[in-house]
Amino acid sequence: MKNVRRKALRWALANAVDHEGRASPNAVMGKLIAEMPELRSKVEEFRAIVEEVVEDINRLSTAEQLARLREFGPPEAPRPERKLGLPELLDVDKYLTVVTRFAPNPNGPLHIGHVRAALLSHEYARRYGGKFILRFEDTNPANAMLEMYDLIRRDLRWLGMEWDEEHIQSDRLEIYYKYAEQLLAAGKAYVCTCDAPDFRRLRDRGEPCSCRALPAQEQLERWRRMLASEYAEERAVVRVKTDLKHPNPAVRDWPALRIVEAPHPRTGKKYRVWPLYNFSVSIDDHEMGVTHVIRGKEHVVNEMRQRTLFEHLGWAYPTAVQYGRLTIAGMMLSKTQTVRGVRGGEFSGYDDPRLGTIAALRRRGFSPEAIREVILDIGSTPVDAALSWETLYARNRKFVDIRANRYFFVANPVKLLVEGVPELSEVRLRLHPSDVKRGERVVPLLREGDVLTVHLASEDAANLREGEMFRLKDLMNVKLRSRGPPMEADFHSLELMDVPKVQWVSAGAVGVEVIKPDASQEIGLAEPAVAGLQVGEVVQFERYGFVRIDAAEPKLTTVYGHR
Repeated sequence: MKNVRRKALRWALANAVDHEGRASPNAVMGKLIAEMPELRSKVEEFRAIVEEVVEDINRLSTAEQLARLREFGPPEAPRPERKLGLPELLDVDKYLTVVTRFAPNPNGPLHIGHVRAALLSHEYARRYGGKFILRFEDTNPANAMLEMYDLIRRDLRWLGMEWDEEHIQSDRLEIYYKYAEQLLAAGKAYVCTCDAPDFRRLRDRGEPCSCRALPAQEQLERWRRMLASEYAEERAVVRVKTDLKHPNPAVRDWPALRIVEAPHPRTGKKYRVWPLYNFSVSIDDHEMGVTHVIRGKEHVVNEMRQRTLFEHLGWAYPTAVQYGRLTIAGMMLSKTQTVRGVRGGEFSGYDDPRLGTIAALRRRGFSPEAIREVILDIGSTPVDAALSWETLYARNRKFVDIRANRYFFVANPVKLLVEGVPELSEVRLRLHPSDVKRGERVVPLLREGDVLTVHLASEDAANLREGEMFRLKDLMNVKLRSRGPPMEADFHSLELMDVPKVQWVSAGAVGVEVIKPDASQEIGLAEPAVAGLQVGEVVQFERYGFVRIDAAEPKLTTVYGHR
């Protein structure tokens, strides 16, 4: 532990110097584990040492921290092991600690496209022993939804992501105000009261509006009036000064803060001046020490705007990693459409199986490992990519096929009577065909004398012809005598034959509703063992598909995943 303490001391000093005198225990632990992987199994043993060292270092002045760091010498970050799938991050050597962030707007549920940024940011932070930040960007009171904060947290944890820090922008308004006042006082921003169409006409011609040249004192007075509710909504906006001849008009004197009268779901009417996206993002990325911003390439213009603010404040812009657009055929990915559909009753909820939300995929029984693998395989390429349901199904099958126990189920059941059956009361079958250790389940048979009653899926029954031989799967071979109703057949033999196999259920059958991916319902019967399954379990209905148990009461309901 002496060696651990010394290494922790060096990392704590380096982290403190890099973060304005405050070292983070989580960051130090991440660096230690990256340098000494053998400590992974002993985290709790050295956590107290790290916390004690960090506490001692944080008591020192920044000058003392820097002096001690020079005395001990800076730690050497281990070279990351190269992994397949993701390229190495650029500019890692520029930073002592890699810091990434996922910054969702809580205005709707996460879908599989959103989590690309989260998974990539999390994976890179962990690969380099760095820090991963969750930041809720909720500075538009009109669309922030209170229920989304916890849903987003749940989705991220379900996908295997834990974060080192969490921040909510609606708690940080005073920080944004401080920087707004600094920019106004320095003549690098101004409060614009022009009508929006008039301002746009001037902007597009590369000309200043009359507000731009007003002295700093007048700008600060206008700012005070914004805060004091002396301007109505849309009558005043803080703009960041930029080059009015910038080739992209959208970058010229872009808006940074505006007045919003709508109450915020978390802070009510405490604030009425709210930062716009590019302003709050820029401030937070700097304040939180973000080193790598990983996002879609549609943010190119936003990056241009943010860079102008970083230049005004004398900050170095983080390394940007921009990936291409991800499209998924047949999957609704728009948050706006999703929220509108749920509120309007078109969808049953944010986990409606027709949606591409993480909640919907979880409800359908998808494995979080499968989603992680698919997204990380696509990686951070700037080239647009397409993802199909078939790819998701194939990757998910790799995980759930091993885990899912097997059960008999027939959809839209049709009765079949088999005469002349031998003395059989049940059949014992493995819960999983390739794992004998899981044991067996008992499938009872409903019989009266030598007549066995079973139910077949209507689709299978429709394909049988009178005089045809077929096998009740894992039970017996029979020959169809009459299509009925009820259908009638004669027992033929028990030994395995090369004839069509048909799914069946018999005694104690349990009624089951299956919700399909298009939200339609299919009614059927399953063997009695399914009555003991727990909500959330993923099983395979043999020759039908993987399903997740969705509800046990008032009836057994499952959600269909895929074959």
